[in-house]
Amino acid sequence: MRERLVVLPVLVLLASVLGAACAGGAEERGTPALDVEVVASGLDHPWEVQELPTGDLLVTQRERRTLTLVDADTGAKRNLAFPSSSVWARGETGLLGLAVDPRFASNRRIYTCSGWRTASGHDIRVVSWQLDTRFTRATRLRFLKVGLPSNSIGRHGGCRLLITGYGALLVGTGDAAHGTNPQNLSSLGGKVLRMDRFYGRPWPTNPWVKGTGNRRWVLTYGHRNVQGLAQRSDGSVWSVEHGSYRDDEINLVRNGRNFGWNPVPGYNESVPMTDGNLPGTQYGARWRSGDPTIAPSGADFVRGSGWGDLAGTLAVAVLKDQRLMFVRFDSDGVLQWTRSPAELRGTRGRLRDVTAARDGSLLVTTDNGGGQDVLLRVRPAG
Repeated sequence: MRERLVVLPVLVLLASVLGAACAGGAEERGTPALDVEVVASGLDHPWEVQELPTGDLLVTQRERRTLTLVDADTGAKRNLAFPSSSVWARGETGLLGLAVDPRFASNRRIYTCSGWRTASGHDIRVVSWQLDTRFTRATRLRFLKVGLPSNSIGRHGGCRLLITGYGALLVGTGDAAHGTNPQNLSSLGGKVLRMDRFYGRPWPTNPWVKGTGNRRWVLTYGHRNVQGLAQRSDGSVWSVEHGSYRDDEINLVRNGRNFGWNPVPGYNESVPMTDGNLPGTQYGARWRSGDPTIAPSGADFVRGSGWGDLAGTLAVAVLKDQRLMFVRFDSDGVLQWTRSPAELRGTRGRLRDVTAARDGSLLVTTDNGGGQDVLLRVRPAG
């Protein structure tokens, strides 16, 4: 009966093999050359970039705990007045996720996910802010969700944000390296959460919204450390996740799914990313790295003209393998192939985030540290 517990592993494995087999040659003739432009330099661990309706770019810097506005034309940078001293930064945690409200032109709202200092220590919080009319200051509006788990060294903080096309705010969380968090619906760790973006209330169609406690916010569970969230043009939502010693994942996020991470007893990272011995159904990844891991991170779907065969793919920033990876899934979510163009394969070091700009280009941040990081704009050449 175990074969019925883990959905799609054989299909995904076959698609992975086929995708790797056809990753070059004739298939790549439809891939355009890429033009890579440095928009801004002198950044330090920029974790997420988002475009404002004005064309300005807003960047979170993890360890500096700064919210930085970048002029997209000149690359000039300035930090907004922002309570950086309240943000707790250590290890993988700091000022991380960022989202811009779809109605920003009228309400100037943004959202962050970060470590936060508390009277008793620290946690991770999702916060809404309003910028002033000159974009010089961020004023806190509301703590949308507090108490997301965080450990003493800041490991597995998660914190990727996404506002869906229907207006919900999604939050991808990490398991805080605590073994029972991912399978415990009373814990906010190792989950994708879904909430009202104005008040932080549980989204009304969440699978456990009629329950009690934290489970009301849970959309999916059994995650290790969610690093990317993106919505495709068909409305489907996809997550990117770091594996342990193997199997980084890209998952198709749907109501109530359990993706099977269960690192117990203790924090046992030798267990599979999708544990088929758990009760109920666990859902296998739509893409997985195998062994070794490559550390995929932020991601977005490619839109706009000129991208050739890359149009509609999921563009994924890769940290350890230092490349930009384009992943093609068909309309049913089955993996077709992956490609990593030479222009961003080992040429810029570690890549942290990818955001699709309104003009169809991709905004990409590096994650090399030492104040040497850059914000890139990637376009099809020609």
